[in-house]
Amino acid sequence: MPTREIRKQLLGKVHRVVIKLGSYVLTTPSGKLDRKVFSDVVDSLVQVRERGIDCILVSSGAIASGIGRLGLKTRPRLLEQEQAAAAIGQIRLMGLYDRLFTRHTIPVAQVLLTHGDMRDRRRFLRARQTLNSVLDYGAVPIINENDTTVVDEIRFGDNDYLSSLVTNLAQADLLVILTDIDGFYDADPRTQPDARLIGLLETVDEDAEKLARGPASKIGRGGMATKLKAAKTAASYGIPTIIANGKKPGTLRAVFDGAPVGTLILPEKNKLTGKKHWIAYTLKPQGALVLDAGARDALEKRLRSLLPSGIVSVEGDFDAGECVSCRDESGREFARGLTAYGSEAVNKIKGLKTAQISAVLGRSVNREVIHRDDLVVFSALK
Repeated sequence: MPTREIRKQLLGKVHRVVIKLGSYVLTTPSGKLDRKVFSDVVDSLVQVRERGIDCILVSSGAIASGIGRLGLKTRPRLLEQEQAAAAIGQIRLMGLYDRLFTRHTIPVAQVLLTHGDMRDRRRFLRARQTLNSVLDYGAVPIINENDTTVVDEIRFGDNDYLSSLVTNLAQADLLVILTDIDGFYDADPRTQPDARLIGLLETVDEDAEKLARGPASKIGRGGMATKLKAAKTAASYGIPTIIANGKKPGTLRAVFDGAPVGTLILPEKNKLTGKKHWIAYTLKPQGALVLDAGARDALEKRLRSLLPSGIVSVEGDFDAGECVSCRDESGREFARGLTAYGSEAVNKIKGLKTAQISAVLGRSVNREVIHRDDLVVFSALK
């Protein structure tokens, strides 16, 4: 099927979209907020909303705005300086959004998240309910990482990754990542003039990931590699991604008109449920279980639950209910899931038959260390 027809079919199913705007798109070379780009994006987004599509923005720009306001030439290296720049820049960023959307009598809502908000299932679901309520009021949620207070342990890392998680949080149908180049190329277009734009990418495989590796900008954290990673994360939830040039006027309108702009990355056919996507991509493993070949085959090939008999060793210190990585004896991670036992208990029952667990722990117990409903096997996503 031609790429244009694929786009039209996918866009025809979109009722809610997450649009990610990077720092380099939203700022001038001097680090100031680029009001022309903001105006174009807002005007385009208003037109998208008129088609009955809910729009959620994941917007960078707070730190970049603060850098410009302070007259700094590069991003601060110290965390506290970066957080101060975010605090100074965030109010200017949201003020500009509010003024532009007010022209269209559309309210905006600021939503600042940390990884802690996403990894706790109750807080995750509460955030989903809040987003739905904001949209019900006819407002546009503008999401950013809470850069002012975040620390490394609860940092998303970049807003590309955050935007991919928001597709699950918001139960969206499409992710649009607006960057400063036209899309994904087979080479770096900044250094190789004959680089070819790839209009359709069926899957983000190792070859694509190798092509995407390159330096990030001085202002933003990400590069094309983080955008492909975000697209891969969204694809596993059944969400297509379009990467396009947000610096060019009218790009967002062109995307929703079905024009062949940017790179369309297709969703995976074997998509994850919302909960399993949360386990696989939102949670950070707090430890690891090393499994023997029999247990690995049971999980990978027969999609079974993990029993203690197949566990060879335990790494890390974790509690029951936390996310752990499942590795084979060569160290390869092939699955992850929510453990029914803490690390101390798993160490006691590893290698044992199910019937022996109660005697060792002295209480009524679960048969499985990780139930298959709480387990994500990565090979099953391909």
